[in-house]
Amino acid sequence: MLAAGRNQSELARNVGLKQPSIGRLLSGDTKKTGVLHLIARDLQTTPEYLTGESDNPGAAEDSQPFIPAPNLEDLGALQLKQMGLALIPELELGYSMGGGNVIEMFEHTGVAPFKRDWLRPIMKGSFDDLFVAKGEGDSMIPTMLDGDIVLIDTAQKDILQQDRIWALSYGDLGMIKRVRKLPDGGYQINSDNQAVTPMTAYDGEMHVIGRVIWVGRRM
Repeated sequence: MLAAGRNQSELARNVGLKQPSIGRLLSGDTKKTGVLHLIARDLQTTPEYLTGESDNPGAAEDSQPFIPAPNLEDLGALQLKQMGLALIPELELGYSMGGGNVIEMFEHTGVAPFKRDWLRPIMKGSFDDLFVAKGEGDSMIPTMLDGDIVLIDTAQKDILQQDRIWALSYGDLGMIKRVRKLPDGGYQINSDNQAVTPMTAYDGEMHVIGRVIWVGRRM
């Protein structure tokens, strides 16, 4: 970054990430990123050099001249719309980085294409209110397995029906759980895995990110 004259904010903007995501890469809190090739291009080096697989910081002599990387969400947007597709951001639910909205709270790891006509009947707001995430762990077995992909609608935040599945922020952690509203104003956070003890949240301890509206898995 020093050699290329980049600060964290500039590098993040050029590769379509948020600045906290770059900060976590630099600190070592995050070891992997789906945009390593874009970071290497922006810094005029190679992915192999950034991962320590090569001692040569320069790209091959016959490589193309440096061109700033486009934002992933803007890449081919018109063509995707003509094909009836929407690019939905993929976030890594886990440690929350703070911020004013969902994209800033969690690390952006990529994008996923969905058919617009398929999304419309199951969502409440706009396509910008949607994101996908990967389920981790076994707390929601048998409904969700480790590695399942979930689609979350952030336009749905009001818990009006009991025992729906929601994406939540509890403390600094993002999680996917069933939620039951209690008579005393608290919320019981439940796992489908009966071996996991329920939690109870009061007075703003729990923040609703959005409702899980679809779960998919590889067979």
